[in-house]
Amino acid sequence: MRTRVLAGLALVAFAAQTAVAQVPKKDDPIQAEQRKLREAEQQLKEERRKAAEAREKETSILAELDRVEQRLADKQRDIARLDGRIKKAQADVTSLRGEVTGLERQRSGQEQALARRLQAMYKVHVQGGALPLLLSGDDPVARAVAVRHLASLAALDARLIQEYRGTSDRLDDRRRREEIRERELADLKSDAQGEQAEVDRDAAKRRGLLARVRDERAYHERLVGELSEATRKLEAFIRDLQAKQRRLARVPPAKPGIEPPGVGFGTLRGRLPWPTEGRVIAAFGAQVHPRFGTRTFRNGVDIEAGEGRDVAAVYGGHVVYTGWFKGYGNLIILDHDHEYYTLYAHVADILVKEGDDVRQGQRIGTVGDTGSLEGPRLYFEVRFQGKPQDPEQWLRQRS
Repeated sequence: MRTRVLAGLALVAFAAQTAVAQVPKKDDPIQAEQRKLREAEQQLKEERRKAAEAREKETSILAELDRVEQRLADKQRDIARLDGRIKKAQADVTSLRGEVTGLERQRSGQEQALARRLQAMYKVHVQGGALPLLLSGDDPVARAVAVRHLASLAALDARLIQEYRGTSDRLDDRRRREEIRERELADLKSDAQGEQAEVDRDAAKRRGLLARVRDERAYHERLVGELSEATRKLEAFIRDLQAKQRRLARVPPAKPGIEPPGVGFGTLRGRLPWPTEGRVIAAFGAQVHPRFGTRTFRNGVDIEAGEGRDVAAVYGGHVVYTGWFKGYGNLIILDHDHEYYTLYAHVADILVKEGDDVRQGQRIGTVGDTGSLEGPRLYFEVRFQGKPQDPEQWLRQRS
């Protein structure tokens, strides 16, 4: 009986423990908050990663093009410098080879002369040497003449030997210098090949970016927005230049839209010379993209021209800016007084500097494709009081 009671008590205790175990245990509030915090941190980390990826994808197209183009320009300058050094080293090697050839001929002649002298000395030695010749005969005059003759021959032999040694030393020196310059030339050519490979890679990257701009609407629309922003920045930059020029000249601002009558640049509407030889391929004013339908406004004109063609000032003026401007590449701005400015962009080589005074027709640069999306061309603007004018109304008509 007692055994059965104990067993029953044990069974009741086991059932109670099982029931207690099955009751859901309340979470510790601190642990719950910590878990939520960890989840929030993980989510924040994931959002940051996604944001970083989005920023990377949304990198400015113009900024990337600028970086690539400036690297290209730097590398091309490096290659030009290396080409100059290569030409100098090649000229040095050619000159040294000429010297080596001349010294080899000179030394060959000296060797032949020494060989003849050795043959003559050998014959004298076979005949018993010079002493019997000196002692033969009783005439002291004849012996004196013989002594002088032998002394002259000895001096000649010494001079021939000295000249031969000098020629040999110079020949060794020229050969050594030629060898050094040839090694330097090989290193320079290797460096130039490496730089050219980098230029080719950057050029391929630039072509890829431009192809995406042409073929993908999203890239094209982003670029249009960036170019519009670049235009606004250029306009603000020109306003600042105008204000600076006014302060320097102590001239009050002109009334907007009112041109000074019959003064300088303002008298030449329709009669200005062209800044470069070519034809207008992108006109001033509102533009609609034929494929994507995006609308933009062009403040100047694109003039088709071969790379390297001269860019000339359309009128005498003062150089107020030269340098790189995002969206325009190498840019030159001329102040023609009375609130008139002309702008020349996509320039390859800038041939003037800020502060220069230039005359009409003066060469100020060369046509290039810096900052251009369509290849070599000159972008040209005319501005009055900071507002863009249609350049074709200012340039003389061509027949």
